[in-house]
Amino acid sequence: MTRVDFSDPWALALVPLVLAALLWSAQKSSRIPSLLAAPGDPLSAGVQTLLKGAGVVALSGSILGAAGPFLAGEEVERVAEGAAIVMLIDRSGSMNETFAGRNPGGGEESKATASKRILKKFVDARRHDLVGVVAFSTAPMLVTPLSDHPDATKAAIDAMDRPGLDYTNIARGLSMALAVFRASEPDRSRAILLVSDGAGVIDPRIQDDLRADFKKAGVALYWLFLRTEGSQGISGGAGSDADSPQAQPEKHLDLFFKSLDVPYRAFEAEGPESTEEALRQIDRLERRPMRYLEKLPRREIGNVFFAVALVAVSLLLACKLGEVSLRPGPRP
Repeated sequence: MTRVDFSDPWALALVPLVLAALLWSAQKSSRIPSLLAAPGDPLSAGVQTLLKGAGVVALSGSILGAAGPFLAGEEVERVAEGAAIVMLIDRSGSMNETFAGRNPGGGEESKATASKRILKKFVDARRHDLVGVVAFSTAPMLVTPLSDHPDATKAAIDAMDRPGLDYTNIARGLSMALAVFRASEPDRSRAILLVSDGAGVIDPRIQDDLRADFKKAGVALYWLFLRTEGSQGISGGAGSDADSPQAQPEKHLDLFFKSLDVPYRAFEAEGPESTEEALRQIDRLERRPMRYLEKLPRREIGNVFFAVALVAVSLLLACKLGEVSLRPGPRP
């Protein structure tokens, strides 16, 4: 049941003033000594009761409206399609370059700027998701925790085109992204969306820890690889001599992700259009029924009381303007 509360409850101390409308009359006094000897007039008695009631309503409505009444916010359970998603965004220096591997110029977008624009559209299309943002380069940084406030998430995404460092420490970024899920609901679909244009070498000892953490969290992983023109990409190049984590980090990171024993898909994007298409596929993959609590804001209802008081005051004013002065006639 919705609860009524007051933002300024001190105003309720004025409620006893309502009795003034019952004890005193605002009608004009008359020099006629008494009407008790006159026949009973039900209409006049009804009008007098109506005016006293209008006075009570006018005072009560004004006092209650001044107290700032509102209907307290409540939580309503909803059923929708969505997930808990942590966006793990690469902030290394290479993200400030275009997909062609050069500094932006002539209206070109850097990979960071293009990703920012497309990720914000992704957030707008998934209004029931819980989304968190983690940025990483040399060290990871939690930008926003899991939240159902799209404006806060988009503000966090807006910060991703600030200049970053050159080193990509993806292991620490993954560890922080997994830590974000510890406070989320266990029955909700969970996913990490890694947005990066490169990869780093993960120490084998850390790989074992990450495998255990992924298995414990039950998190799906999507890698949106923003491929720079001319790079080898996830598939890597031929030649056994060059087939090492240091020479082909993207290929070996992909192999590591496949060994996690969790749902995993990699998407290679070579431009803004392919990046947008990859996010559309991820959007389709992460739409599962879920229950969530929607927090409804409080509703101010003071204007309702003021409106009722205004109607009562208007009635009293109309009656006041319609009063007629009575003068005693000449004695016979």
